[in-house]
Amino acid sequence: MAAKSGSLSINSENIFPIIKKWLYSDHDIFYRELISNGCDAVTKLKKLDMMGEYTLPEGYKGRVDVIVDPEKKTLTFKDNGLGMTADEVEEYINQIAFSGATDFIEKYKDKSNSDQIIGHFGLGFYSAFMVADEVHIDTLSYKDGAKAVHWECDGGTEFSMEDGDKTDVGTTITLFLNEDCLEFCNEYKAREVVKKYCSFMPTEIYLSKANTKETQIIKEEEKLPDDEVLEEIEPEKKEKTEGENAEAEAAEEPKKLKIRKRPELINETQPLWTKHPNECTREEYLDFYRKVFQDYKEPLFWIHLNMDYPFNLKGILYFPKINMEYESIEGTIKLYNNQVFIADNIKEVIPEFLLLLKGVIDCPDLPLNVSRSALQNDGFVKKIAEYITKKVADKLAGMCKTDKEEYDKYWDDISPFIKFGCLKDDKFCEKMNDYILFKNLDGKYLTLPECLEIKPQDEEENKENAVDENGNKVEAEVVEDKAEDEASEENAEEEKKEKIIYYVTDEQQQSQYINMFKAAKMDAVILTHNIDQPFISQLEQKNEGIKFQRIDADVTDALKSKTSKKAEKEMEEQAESISKLMKKALKNDKITIKVEKLKNKKISSMITLSEESRRMQDMMKMYSMPGMDMSAFGGEGETLILNANHPLVQYITEHQDGENAEMICEQLYDLAKLQHAPLSADAMTKFVARSNDIMMLLTK
Repeated sequence: MAAKSGSLSINSENIFPIIKKWLYSDHDIFYRELISNGCDAVTKLKKLDMMGEYTLPEGYKGRVDVIVDPEKKTLTFKDNGLGMTADEVEEYINQIAFSGATDFIEKYKDKSNSDQIIGHFGLGFYSAFMVADEVHIDTLSYKDGAKAVHWECDGGTEFSMEDGDKTDVGTTITLFLNEDCLEFCNEYKAREVVKKYCSFMPTEIYLSKANTKETQIIKEEEKLPDDEVLEEIEPEKKEKTEGENAEAEAAEEPKKLKIRKRPELINETQPLWTKHPNECTREEYLDFYRKVFQDYKEPLFWIHLNMDYPFNLKGILYFPKINMEYESIEGTIKLYNNQVFIADNIKEVIPEFLLLLKGVIDCPDLPLNVSRSALQNDGFVKKIAEYITKKVADKLAGMCKTDKEEYDKYWDDISPFIKFGCLKDDKFCEKMNDYILFKNLDGKYLTLPECLEIKPQDEEENKENAVDENGNKVEAEVVEDKAEDEASEENAEEEKKEKIIYYVTDEQQQSQYINMFKAAKMDAVILTHNIDQPFISQLEQKNEGIKFQRIDADVTDALKSKTSKKAEKEMEEQAESISKLMKKALKNDKITIKVEKLKNKKISSMITLSEESRRMQDMMKMYSMPGMDMSAFGGEGETLILNANHPLVQYITEHQDGENAEMICEQLYDLAKLQHAPLSADAMTKFVARSNDIMMLLTK
């Protein structure tokens, strides 16, 4: 066969049903497309006037009218834009996917800014056939000597076109709705959809009902040329009064007019995000928030995005006050393209963690698909997302540096969002690292660098608390002279050691440990949210040498009395002796028993669970399978600390064969357990019964 080349042939009879049925995901989107076309027509006419190619009539005000007519089952879109000639109808309407907007931009690219032209693909008009059996166009071009054109199509590939009778410049599109879509000619439905898609389009959009019987009362001086006056209402006659007030009273009652209800203005042509931040007041930001999101709780603060290079992006992001316990924390980010609503929460543009916020973003440069309802996969989109993330991080960091007091107030509300952001986005985490706050035991908010500056009780104070095996203060046994090189080696080792930040997850459950820390003049931070555990793990990975440790993971030296080496050896022997008794009483061979001299003599026993074991247990609980024995994970990390300074511990040390020794051992363990974690149902039952037995012993 001979070689052959040519153009692919597309059968319009096959492609037209595809455009009608599958191009748009939502049928109500035809409102947006046809109104956008009307706005473009007005914008183009204004640009032609600016370039001197056309002179707008005096008092010209561009507008798009949406007229519903339930009786005739029609929906009309009327604009006073530049209109079309017969040739242009042939080119832009009869040729599918030939964009008049693109053609206009190309023609005037050196003379005009094209940013405000909405259309690009030439397919928006055909969305009308998703809901209409028949569509009519009546149009008159702005060009001198142009003739009006009437065009009709019943949804197939056949159309008719002839001279029309339209006398004013612009275009009117009439949709004869099919029986399945009559809801769209309902005034309330029309208002809902137009507000959804077109609330901020750059041309005024008016909604009205054909032949409406509704009326409104206006003052005579408020009458507009287009108003249809139904009745003149004379002011009520009052009894005449004499004196100076007679004329004033007459002037107070102006003549009123009853007119047919005016078309309702639906949109705001200059939304707040299009203005410069310096031009916006606090009240305007709050009003905009209430209007757009129907949320009457005041947001914490907001970020106004305003960027022209390397891409055009504007918007406002609000940080709402989040009630973590009772409300959904999902926010709403509305995406616009040239003030035309595209969709909520498009994840390609809005980083996932920012979806907790509420806001609007308008980016004319977005690479949309032909239905203008989704993004084409483009590296440009990633840059936009990165820019938004950077601006949010810069705003938060700036607030922390310049207005720390205000930042502290917001922290409890914004911390879940920031922590989630740090887990999801490494760049955001790097920028926020030094501006993450931690609330300490005194309710003060500290940054991560400030937490690392906190020192445990100083060594001099510890010296004063040194005791011997009998609990008497000692000095000489604690302090030893060291050679200079040995001291310097120790300092070097100290620098290499991990810096520990202690934390609390339950202030009530861990209150005993908190009191001990406060008595020792030590500090800890409060981390009570579920997100805190993965968050601190990430901080440890990102910040070398930092370790987070729960307050009950170990008994630090600052909580112990200083003892001599001889006393320490004796306590080890005591622990070994008591350990056998405790394990027998508790029927638990895995538990580790230690005897320590704690500074607080009122505490008889404590339980510690190593940080590694507890995190392993938490992780296994998170991913546990039905029937899995959780006690198998991390159980070996549990240690029972007995206070050698407490009389109960001293008693069982001396009376290990006593009648009540095992009962006291069980009670010491449960008391320690209660300070550490809730008892199981069975353990709590035994604890209550045993407590009753102990009280009965006291009565004898």
